[in-house]
Amino acid sequence: MTKCIPDYKKIYTDLINEKYPEKKEAFKIIFSKKDFSLLDVMTCSKMLLGKEDEDTFIFNQKLHSFDQESILKILDYQKRHKCNNTELARHFKISRNTVASWKKRFV
Repeated sequence: MTKCIPDYKKIYTDLINEKYPEKKEAFKIIFSKKDFSLLDVMTCSKMLLGKEDEDTFIFNQKLHSFDQESILKILDYQKRHKCNNTELARHFKISRNTVASWKKRFV
């Protein structure tokens, strides 16, 4: 059974073209990528919304789902930047327990 993954690149491209045409230039680099990862989705969301209020942030955190590729990129970021689990969790706005779980599973 194959997973049905939304085409986030198309979703964000359409959204920016219709509602935020003035922000097109800021997204040019992200949309030029061949592969559009979940980290890119998080970046686009942050760029569009700017600073989120706390209620929106808490709600969105419950909806995050990371694929293996994104998890490995996050763990690679930790290695390259010599972050501990707390710093990494704060940077990507995920829980420390999630980071620890990923490290047990993938490292």
